[in-house]
Amino acid sequence: MESKISFDLADGIATVTLHNPGKLNAVNAAMWRGLSSALKRVADTPEVRCVILRGAGDDAFAAGGDIEEFLTVRATVDDALHYHEELVANALDAIRNCAVPTVAAIRGACIGGGLEIAGCCDIRIAGESSRFGAPINRLGFSMYPGEMAGLLALVGPAVVLEILLEGRILTAREALQKGLLSRVVDDEKVFDEAATCAARICAGAPLVARWHKQWVRRLMTGAPLTDTEKRQAFDFLATEDYREGLDAFLNKRAPRFTGR
Repeated sequence: MESKISFDLADGIATVTLHNPGKLNAVNAAMWRGLSSALKRVADTPEVRCVILRGAGDDAFAAGGDIEEFLTVRATVDDALHYHEELVANALDAIRNCAVPTVAAIRGACIGGGLEIAGCCDIRIAGESSRFGAPINRLGFSMYPGEMAGLLALVGPAVVLEILLEGRILTAREALQKGLLSRVVDDEKVFDEAATCAARICAGAPLVARWHKQWVRRLMTGAPLTDTEKRQAFDFLATEDYREGLDAFLNKRAPRFTGR
């Protein structure tokens, strides 16, 4: 079967699935392009309120990059720069900068490029038997600094160096303890838990979810807020959803948010 990235939309939740049968969903060049396209489709689809990223089947989220194609797509320095600065970076940036919340649903192997993809998501839910790492020291190549930066921002230098220097595969519980994961559940509950998580997100005001992501990114720069930004923090006062939320609370009913 052909490798691909699939996109499904239901009830405001977009599900983006990595398919590479027979290779534990290892990500090849076409799939990196497909990820970028899928996230662009999310941006172009106003009704999307949350994205779930997952691997096809139960055995892997993604077991790294497709090593077999490295001899062609990364044969020279120029080829390697194009692969990582264009294909991989565009896909990871699209996930990281997605305006709506993203949830990684992880079963099985989440290795190398798979770990980089999951690390770009806002929430990471994994099964008990899932496993994590980047044992590329055994393959004789290093992690590209632009991709290492994402993991560094997530868990810090000590954990990144432990992962890369030892090349050890972590259990889900170890990954949780080190900050790589948001929560761990029974294997058979991963996708249901991700769907429940996404439903909770969709039940909230969509503009608020976008603003929360925006402000987290802004605050992580470390620069103090300007007076203009402080005023922008109250843009919600002019929204229909704010009025709806207050009215629903006061009248003890479920709110019906429209994103306006």
